[in-house]
Amino acid sequence: MRLMKNASRRIDAPSSPARTRGDIGEQAAADYLRAKGYRILARNWRNPADRREELDLICDDAGIIVFVEVKTRAATALVPGYHAVSRAKKLVLRRACRAWLHGCDPRPDHYRFDIVDVAMTRSNTVVDVFHYECIPLF
Repeated sequence: MRLMKNASRRIDAPSSPARTRGDIGEQAAADYLRAKGYRILARNWRNPADRREELDLICDDAGIIVFVEVKTRAATALVPGYHAVSRAKKLVLRRACRAWLHGCDPRPDHYRFDIVDVAMTRSNTVVDVFHYECIPLF
C-alpha cells in the first residue's frame, strides 16, 4: 500500500554541520508516522552484536511493531527509494530486526517492515512522503 502526503514544508537544519539530508529525511518520516498515529519506540537503533546493522525507526502501530527503513531522495530522482533497498540490504535489515526482537520480553506477536521514501529539494524542503507498508522481509 502506498500512502502519499504532500508536505510542502521546510525543515530547517540546525547550525550543526553534522546534520545531514538523511537526518532531515528521518525526522520528516518520524513526523509523518506520528501524524498517522504511530508511536516511535527507537531511532537509529544498532544491533549491539554488530553495530553495522541499523534500523532507522522502530514504531508501534496499534500493537504491531513496525521496523522502518527511511530513504531520502532528491525530488527529481528517477528511481524511488523503495527500489533502493537491495536484496543485500534486506538481509542486513532482517538480521537487525531479529536482533531487536530477540531482546524483547515478551516477544511481540505481530511485526512488519515498512519503507518511507522522503523526496526533498536541494534546499531541504520536503516535497512528498511515500509510505510503503508490509514490505516482504521476513
